[in-house]
Amino acid sequence: MKYPYKRILTIQDVSCVGQCSLTVALPIISACGIETSVLPSAVLSTHTGGFQGFTFRDLTDDIPKILEHWKRESIQFDAFYTGYLGTPKQIAYVCDVLHSVRKPDSVNIIDPAMADNGKLYVGFDNSIVEAMKVLISDADYALPNITEAAMLTGNEYRKTYDEAYIQKLSEDLVRLGAKTVVLTGVSYTDETTGVSVFTDGKVSYYAHRKISKGSHGTGDVFASTFVGALLRGKTPFESAKIAAEFTVKCIENTIDDPNHWYGVKFETALPELVSALNA
Repeated sequence: MKYPYKRILTIQDVSCVGQCSLTVALPIISACGIETSVLPSAVLSTHTGGFQGFTFRDLTDDIPKILEHWKRESIQFDAFYTGYLGTPKQIAYVCDVLHSVRKPDSVNIIDPAMADNGKLYVGFDNSIVEAMKVLISDADYALPNITEAAMLTGNEYRKTYDEAYIQKLSEDLVRLGAKTVVLTGVSYTDETTGVSVFTDGKVSYYAHRKISKGSHGTGDVFASTFVGALLRGKTPFESAKIAAEFTVKCIENTIDDPNHWYGVKFETALPELVSALNA
């Protein structure tokens, strides 16, 4: 084993069926060779994108109890990765976790999963944006989409834009406290989309083929892959490139199966991810 063996804590909900959130993060990051611990924020029978009558159990009040146990056991983590968090109270508890059980050189990877296509997710209001600003201020790596970046920085959301707009979103997120910004879903042409990585005052952009058909959970696939690659020692740009290509492959492996509408078959592409990490 040529890379340091690290332990990450990922904090997000469990959708028992549906290939998103923790059911994506745990296997992908583990496949990258990283010890993956989990802190579920809620448990759902399925995700909410197309299933009807799903069950939901909020685990917010369990978070402080779990944290106190970890502190008594002197458990610490090399990295933290947060995804969907449902309430400002939950985000406040997560901030406590990030500060209480971290190693001195640990890193925070924050995916502010709260909005897309110019709108907040159902059930959210501006209080979630304000709470997420606090969490982003402690991010070593922030992974928003364009909607989330605009909301967090108070910029106008645009469907069409130029490089100057992406630069401004990134710079404004750094002003909030994020050290590196990985902005997803950045499209300058109709045929491509890509990832903009802003670090040390410079933008690097990676474009790839745009697949018109959307798929549930691809944001979680990208973020989890980015996290795994980063902790394997890849640079932020290398990690973003690996994550983008893996996500595209997962969609390609799923797109011709009309019965698999609820997620992507990421498991079928894991061998290629491992090869990319070892290249």
